[in-house]
Amino acid sequence: MTDIVVRVARPEEITEVGEMTVAAYRVNGYLDDPDGQVYTRSLRDAARRAEHAHLLVAVDGADELVGTATVAEFGSALAEMCGEGEAELRMVAVPEHARGRGVGEALTRAAMELAADRGARRMVLCSLDTMTAAHRLYERLGFDRVPSRDWHTPSGLPLVAFTKEL
Repeated sequence: MTDIVVRVARPEEITEVGEMTVAAYRVNGYLDDPDGQVYTRSLRDAARRAEHAHLLVAVDGADELVGTATVAEFGSALAEMCGEGEAELRMVAVPEHARGRGVGEALTRAAMELAADRGARRMVLCSLDTMTAAHRLYERLGFDRVPSRDWHTPSGLPLVAFTKEL
């Protein structure tokens, strides 16, 4: 993981970040549900994420994009479930070729640090129940499952919630 650096996305990377995010979700079949087409547009729209939230990228030693995550603050147009004093981790994506190198962990840790630096006391996130590898990472980093905050998309897709005190 030592060659992974997490930073804010640069304007010239925005299109690539959007396409990378879609590809990372698609390879695992996460876009094959009733919300897939709509969510694909959201995943691809990295420019909107950069405008309304903090768009982070992970790069390797060659400055190649190897992951992304979005941190939405309370009141942001991208915040779906966070309340006052919370920040929301969204759209974490690591392309298949970069998995197993600690990229997801680096992104999650950087997101928590950013949120804490911006005054958030808690990080929240929701995830498809089938994203079990991500769940293991979140639990290893101290996130707790909070079933009382689970919710459903408008088409009924269940999302499971996690929180971590910062």
